[in-house]
Amino acid sequence: MCMWTPSGATFLANLRSEIEDLWRRQDDVPPTAREVRAVVKEVIRLLDTGRVRVAELVEGEVVVHEWLKSAILLFYKMAQPISAQVGPFEWADKTPLKSGIACSGVQVSPGAVIREGSYQAPGAVVMPSHIGIGSYVDAGTLVDSWVGIGSCAQVGTNVHLSGGVGIGGMIEPPMATPVVIEDGAFIGARSMLYSGARVGEGAVLGAGSLLTDTIPVIDAATGAELGRGQVPPWTVAVPGSRPREFDGGTYGLPCMLVIKQLNKGERHDKAKLNDVLRTHPTHV
Repeated sequence: MCMWTPSGATFLANLRSEIEDLWRRQDDVPPTAREVRAVVKEVIRLLDTGRVRVAELVEGEVVVHEWLKSAILLFYKMAQPISAQVGPFEWADKTPLKSGIACSGVQVSPGAVIREGSYQAPGAVVMPSHIGIGSYVDAGTLVDSWVGIGSCAQVGTNVHLSGGVGIGGMIEPPMATPVVIEDGAFIGARSMLYSGARVGEGAVLGAGSLLTDTIPVIDAATGAELGRGQVPPWTVAVPGSRPREFDGGTYGLPCMLVIKQLNKGERHDKAKLNDVLRTHPTHV
């Protein structure tokens, strides 16, 4: 059954206050206490339905809602492993699988593991992959085969996460910024994004890219460092290395090279594959 319960600003403010109070008193309040379970489960429900999200862009800056992360951490403290078995497969897991997918408008292929407390907007396509609690996948995004979306990662609209992409989780500490992939980005196969990495709107990352908050992003045309851990909007970036001197010799350290600037709204040839896959998702 599909359910959608409205939650106003006052309700959310009260819920936040309760979570923050429980977080401060977590050493004194048993995680199994009724007051903890009721409040935390309500937050997980709101995350699951997309009514709230762990992080979002506000005037171009990533704003992290720490109280939601605190609620997820409280959830892990109170949850107990649940054993289950299907045929020869057996597991014991603290986090239940998401329910209500049939009426969500999301296409999910067999083999996908989607955690409760994560959100996928209508029009998203999820191939066999893993999506963690607290993550957010917006409308029209393709999560290709063997992708791992870690807890609290934020993925925008019409993004293409190619096969084998790994997006790291960032539940703790609560103030830490998760991975953010903005609208229309294309992430090449087997790329790895961790530790607060950010990919700008419309950007294209080549296959095998490695991006963390310490990886330099360099303009290949000038050699100028554009920043660390952030690929600018409407650019094409590929993995590279740059030499560094150490006592033991000269070694290449990873970086990302911006090799092309795109016009705003321009679709890179690889990104155009998104349109075909969304129109004919059964051919993936």
